[in-house]
Amino acid sequence: MERTEGMRARQVFVLQMILAVVTNATLLIVSPGNALSQAEQSGKSWPNIFESKAIAEEGFIYGLPIVMNYAVMYQYVVDHNSGQWKAPFNTIWNDHHVFTYQDTTIITPNSDTPYSLLWMDLRAEPLVLSVPAVEKDRYYAVQLTDGNTFNYGYIGSRATGDDPGDYMVVGPNWNGQTPPGIKKVFRSSTEFSLAIYRTQLLNPEDMANVEKVQSGYKVQPLSAYLHQPARPRAGAINFPRINDQLVKKNFFEYLDFALRFAPPGPEEKDIRAQLARIGVGPGKTFDFKDLSLKHKVEIGLGLRDGEKKVEQKLNTLGKNINGWRVGSAFGNRDFYHGDWLLRAAAAKGGIYGNDAAEAMYPLTKWLANGEPLDGGKYNYTITFPADQLPPVNAFWSVTMYGGKTQLLIKNPINRYLINSPMLPNLKKSADGSLTLYVQKDSPGADKESNWLPAPDGPIYLVMRLYWPKDTPPSILPPGDGTWKPPGVKRAS
Repeated sequence: MERTEGMRARQVFVLQMILAVVTNATLLIVSPGNALSQAEQSGKSWPNIFESKAIAEEGFIYGLPIVMNYAVMYQYVVDHNSGQWKAPFNTIWNDHHVFTYQDTTIITPNSDTPYSLLWMDLRAEPLVLSVPAVEKDRYYAVQLTDGNTFNYGYIGSRATGDDPGDYMVVGPNWNGQTPPGIKKVFRSSTEFSLAIYRTQLLNPEDMANVEKVQSGYKVQPLSAYLHQPARPRAGAINFPRINDQLVKKNFFEYLDFALRFAPPGPEEKDIRAQLARIGVGPGKTFDFKDLSLKHKVEIGLGLRDGEKKVEQKLNTLGKNINGWRVGSAFGNRDFYHGDWLLRAAAAKGGIYGNDAAEAMYPLTKWLANGEPLDGGKYNYTITFPADQLPPVNAFWSVTMYGGKTQLLIKNPINRYLINSPMLPNLKKSADGSLTLYVQKDSPGADKESNWLPAPDGPIYLVMRLYWPKDTPPSILPPGDGTWKPPGVKRAS
């Protein structure tokens, strides 16, 4: 993947693009226009300004993950000039490194497992995903998530085991038969979908072994798997270009576009009906410039208030345990059950997170007393008492992000996390406890093995517990487990 100084200076940052909608709300209302919109002039039933505000607020909350997902998809598989382009649809892209500060499209990326990514176009026919045999001491997972950001299935160490196998992914309208040899069928709720492959890197010298596993990940159309003639290709699509400027004005246009490929579920009936009143949804065409000035103002205010609700929800997800937010915010359609605010907060906190059974993500920006973490002002420590490391079947990590960007930060030792595979090289205290030094400057040569470099400013820390144990001590059930993450302490 190409890396340039320009990318390092400022890649298109998906969350920043979306939030620009609300932080630049004046762009929504300055366009000159008639006192009445074209829709109002033509006699169409149009919501009043108060209804417009409410619809915009609810629509932003409902649509935020969908538009965020579209922005990632556009950069990864549509726009060859994005600087983050990976591969065409239905082609697996393997990354032969872990993510660093130079990777800026997805917020809060992990830096434990080299990624492989597969964006699927399921319109023409299903796809068959094949995985190789993977050694038992290497964790891997294939997370299936769709355009609604629902996690609709898993392949991997926890979910299906270490043996090789063929699995079929189908679109929302597929009604065919399951052929022999397919271990399981997964159904996406949208016609475009994403498979995220995570393959554990055991140590820096292990990359060649990771690449060997990645080379065994295969994808092919169902017709090819059955040795039949290829199905007719789906029609070409004119994907609307998205960037940080366009999304300021066109949030609902992007949502309108994405919903064309997402048949509504039963719990979406009400919100889809409300969005249709302002011209958003399949068979509709939303054009913001056609709205009257008063509607533009109210929709802008609705977007702003919707973003405030998402931020408030994110800051209260789960339970506060020693300053860490511990809960479960990712799952399938049944998990969300129409709770669009939870889904939006989950996406803002870190889009494409795993189900709790696959990974838990305690996160913090604060000391236990609520004081914000700031690497420009203070040094901090995290101490795991003896025999109280995170209880997992796979591995755990503590990753550092910039508090303002939720991206990995550049640092002098190129260390973005401390994880359990590093334990042999970490120093423990005489009582068996393990202390991590969270600060922007080196704690000294004798402690540097345990140093987690911090930014010169706000800190955002995320623990990852992959395949958490479900028997005590355990972080499960989320927020009520017997294992508690230790609080961040200000160094004396």
